[in-house]
Amino acid sequence: MTGMTAERTTRRSGAVLGRVQQLGSTVVLAIVVVAACLLSPGFADQGNFQSILVGNAYTSLLALGMTFVIISGGIDLSVGSMFALGGVLAAWGVNHGGTLVSVVVPLVCCGALGTVHGLLIARARLAPFIVTLAGLLFARGLLQAMSGEGATTYLVPPDSPFLGLGRGTWTPILTAVVLFAGGAVLLLRTRFGQALFAIGGNEQAAVLMGVPVARTTVLVYSMSGLLAGGAGMLNAARLQSGVTNIGVGYELTAIAAVIIGGTLLTGGAGSITGTASGVLLLAVMLNLIGVHLSEYGSSASDLVNGAFLAVVVLLQTVLSRRRVADN
Repeated sequence: MTGMTAERTTRRSGAVLGRVQQLGSTVVLAIVVVAACLLSPGFADQGNFQSILVGNAYTSLLALGMTFVIISGGIDLSVGSMFALGGVLAAWGVNHGGTLVSVVVPLVCCGALGTVHGLLIARARLAPFIVTLAGLLFARGLLQAMSGEGATTYLVPPDSPFLGLGRGTWTPILTAVVLFAGGAVLLLRTRFGQALFAIGGNEQAAVLMGVPVARTTVLVYSMSGLLAGGAGMLNAARLQSGVTNIGVGYELTAIAAVIIGGTLLTGGAGSITGTASGVLLLAVMLNLIGVHLSEYGSSASDLVNGAFLAVVVLLQTVLSRRRVADN
């Protein structure tokens, strides 16, 4: 009886630690928002909330794709550059073929680049860090070539139907909500999602279990590229132009949001809801820093985000070791 009781206690402890790891960012987000509403003048204003949500709607899609990649045990450093490339390709497409071309070209090109990443990682067994770093440079070089080293900015005509994809307040927000909801279903309710957890947890064991590791890896990088290019395309519709100098460092912000959301950097564990909380938590913190520490510029934001990320990674490591010890 004593042994059975100890086993139940151990399982219960492991389950509690797992829930803390998954829901920690959501709890912290709720605490920060409540505190900001009470202590920060103007934070609870409806316009401020809309600004936070709209300003991060499309860039949050980079974190969505990154969640799948990191759960599988990989990394994608190219998403920031593909975000910018998608915007330039979309604006170029409007001026060289209309709305259909402006939608299809960035999706096809960025999805194809993501597929190449997946093939090199899955088939050639190259390191994801190196492959996607090369993809970052390639995408950035391509958009620079298209824009004459940034000298040309493709503008979207004001009467183009393409602008409807990013117009208003609710279109960007609802787009992000729908895609995140779809991502949650894909991760939790499909074989593809279960395969990602298996590969990230132990790739060799996944192979022995019959999981299509190579095919799943290719698909997850294709998805990441597709989401990054699509996000850039939608952002171009919102900005009415293809901005060439955008997206620098976005991949690091996406990775930070995913990790803060409870996804293990080593793979095998994570959630879409956690990533959504991580995105919003970083956005809220940036908003508060802009109000109260604006005199320090971007350095304050970088310092706070870096320190917060370090604390989260440390807590994740401690929780993971506790869970392993309990098991």
